[in-house]
Amino acid sequence: MLVTVTYAPADGQDATALGFLLHKHPAKVQTFSAPVGDIHVFYPEATAERCTVAVMLEVDPIALVRNKRFLGDAGALGHYVNDRPYAASSMLAVAIGTVFRTAMTGRSDTYPELAASALPLRIEVPVVSARGDEDLVRRLFEPCGWSVAQERVPLDDAHPEWGDSRYSSVVLIGEVRLAEALRQLYVLLPVLDDSKHYWVGDDEVGKLERAGEGWLPGHPERDLITRRYLLHQRNLLEDPAGSAERPVPLRQHRADAVLAALADTGARRVVDMGCGPGALLARLARDRSFTKIVGVDVSARSLEQAARMLRLAEASDADRERLELLHGSVVYRDERLRGFDAMVLMEVVEHVDPSRLGALEDAVFASAAPGAVVVTTPNAEYNALYPDLAPGAFRHDDHRFEWTRAEFRAWAEAVAGRHGYAVEFRPVGDADADRGAPTQLALFRKEVAA
Repeated sequence: MLVTVTYAPADGQDATALGFLLHKHPAKVQTFSAPVGDIHVFYPEATAERCTVAVMLEVDPIALVRNKRFLGDAGALGHYVNDRPYAASSMLAVAIGTVFRTAMTGRSDTYPELAASALPLRIEVPVVSARGDEDLVRRLFEPCGWSVAQERVPLDDAHPEWGDSRYSSVVLIGEVRLAEALRQLYVLLPVLDDSKHYWVGDDEVGKLERAGEGWLPGHPERDLITRRYLLHQRNLLEDPAGSAERPVPLRQHRADAVLAALADTGARRVVDMGCGPGALLARLARDRSFTKIVGVDVSARSLEQAARMLRLAEASDADRERLELLHGSVVYRDERLRGFDAMVLMEVVEHVDPSRLGALEDAVFASAAPGAVVVTTPNAEYNALYPDLAPGAFRHDDHRFEWTRAEFRAWAEAVAGRHGYAVEFRPVGDADADRGAPTQLALFRKEVAA
């Protein structure tokens, strides 16, 4: 699976500046490990006149199935014999997002003006899976400023009478900002394939909004792009008519429920454990009743994103004192987290290996021991109501487990009993009469000795 990006300036600019814009050195071959496989970044050519970067993804379908990175029945032959190793798809989009995350933001300390400028670029994708009409590639890329050359790949070169396959080789040529070009590939490759290799949750809406900034709102195929990127899931799609009655996204229900629980406890000093890129932190920051807010995450990249979302670089000294980001893990004791009114674990516990739940319990309830703990996690019983989620599959490829309501209650009550907390349970989201709500919340409050 391969994509190349070529920069050949006509204005005398050194083409190897592409390496600075991508934050990848042209003289190095770099390999990155990711859930989708090994990602290799290298430069087939790097001269002052012309510079080409290649991203090659080596996919191991067997390893992906064994690691539960695919939905559905892991024993199905189609999970082992397929086009994933060579056809550009959501896996290549993930690879681009992994290795060019900083470049996609448009930040370059060395060449800020170049990063902000439209550049003469040539993008080649040798094999693209395009599901839909013959003109789909053009309809998606031409409105973004690209001229499109598309050639169908034959089913078999030795048997031309068999006709063409559904695959194409695609060349894009245009003058586009590099960051925008990368974000367009990130969104449109899975849109072309009309499929994703992982379960699409409500956090995908935020990804689409960030990646589509500057080019998607005015795109004539915006609705098609949105539907396909979100895998046609009605609960994630906004009403195109803008009706005020459209369903509230589950992510909003979840954040609202967490804030309501914190309000019920009267917490002023709060830790967001596993804060990710900072969505909940941003909402906490807007509420001045919270006097100290700490975001903790094991991912340094997520903390960088959170810092940008909170605009900490531009914040006053008082706000930087009020808002703090820490590198840490939910399964390790951390003395910096002691003495807070509340700690939030919003969609965190299911990402922890079951064998490490004891360590999580020790770090949160025994060591940090806040006055209150708010935990949200998916309700596995509700999964049957998602039409595109295969039986027994998890909502996200990084989930290690998902609890039923009874399993969550049993875990929470046992933890509360061992550490002197009372616990109550709240449904989050629109509940089904038989299967409950999509998300479940437990509010732990430390009991005061008589």
